[in-house]
Amino acid sequence: MDNNDLNQIIDQILHLATQTGATSAEADIGTGYGLSVTARMGEVETVEHQNDKGLSITVYINNRKGSASTTNFNNDALSDAVTSACTIAKNANEDSCAGLLDKENLVQRVPDLDLYHPWSLSPEDAIKLAIQCENEARETDKRITNSEGATVNTYSGSHFYGNTHGFIGGWEWSSHSIDCTVIAQQDDHMQRDGWYSRSRDYSDLDKINLISQTAATRALARLGSRKLSTQSVPVIFEAPVATSLFSALVSAISGGSQYRKSSFLLDKKGELVFPEYLNVWEEPHLKKGMGSAPFDADGMATQKQSIIVDGILQNYILSAYSARKLNIKPTGNAGGVHNLIIEPGNQNLQALIKSMDKGLFITEMIGFGINQVTGDYSRGASGFWVEHGEIQYPVEEITVAGNLQEMYKNISAVGSDVDNRTNIRTGSVLVENMTVAGN
Repeated sequence: MDNNDLNQIIDQILHLATQTGATSAEADIGTGYGLSVTARMGEVETVEHQNDKGLSITVYINNRKGSASTTNFNNDALSDAVTSACTIAKNANEDSCAGLLDKENLVQRVPDLDLYHPWSLSPEDAIKLAIQCENEARETDKRITNSEGATVNTYSGSHFYGNTHGFIGGWEWSSHSIDCTVIAQQDDHMQRDGWYSRSRDYSDLDKINLISQTAATRALARLGSRKLSTQSVPVIFEAPVATSLFSALVSAISGGSQYRKSSFLLDKKGELVFPEYLNVWEEPHLKKGMGSAPFDADGMATQKQSIIVDGILQNYILSAYSARKLNIKPTGNAGGVHNLIIEPGNQNLQALIKSMDKGLFITEMIGFGINQVTGDYSRGASGFWVEHGEIQYPVEEITVAGNLQEMYKNISAVGSDVDNRTNIRTGSVLVENMTVAGN
């Protein structure tokens, strides 16, 4: 289906909604197709094709809301979806904050953010890439004895949204990745680790040899892991795992958490929550950005905005609904953040480790032990012990604990090794002091 078809379907279902009794309505369509191939131990393990489509319709009857969805776009299915949504709305409780985004806040122009780079990759070529990546990783060292496989993914899709204010718009997008995980063994001791590359444009993916060598090197480096005694030390979160620190921030300052009063940063707008040197902002219009989007799930234009300035919380993350609940303006964040940027420092990872002198360098985290109401933080971890500014040996089966309010204020540095593979872009993060529980 081309973009004109999707626009027509949205227009059709919105018209059906108003005919069925909705005072207003909104709809969104997602379609996509993709290929995923996994190879393990030099053999093809899976080949999967994806061909997806889905539509959701939300209707408002005065201040009552109802939603329904369908994967069938024929006339009868669309009519059934509208009828279901209207039935739900008629039986729902009134909510004075329910309704479409105010018309004046709708996006006026949908910019091209260079998000669409389809990859015409045949299953045969994908298989060759996956096998090559895994073989190169396994051939790096005789201690690489097993593998969890290498996976090549490519996906291209489209997203369109419309509402009864007269707006219909959308964009096409793509996402591609190559991932490899291997197992290293020395005597009876085994360790697994891996690496991946992800981008909007397949030509921006890391070379196969870099992915495979990084996966093998990381697995080998973890051989001989030890446990630690319980102690309080500085901790470095490697960039890929440091993103979870700021995912917790996004949840804490989201409108839903604020109006439900379920946030460890409740009513902290205007207060110092990070060190004074630290700045965080959202940049939704980065070309080829993994979190880039012209508008949010309400149809509001996204724009660059400050979240943390000199350590002070400037804004919450708001949809139209949560903004009404809090009686403030929406921020274009229905559906989440779009490229959250944590300002990097000028130290690379090696310099960050040297400046820490002694402590724990975390490369993997396990579990989700974060209390969003209190900020209490406790997660399993593995990584490396550091002394005299250098990595000494790998460690495992440890737990790191603290409270996010204190952890945020105790961030003493953010590295220059920014990970651009997700919608949260941060370098490695050095926290001055945390409890590390081991033996």
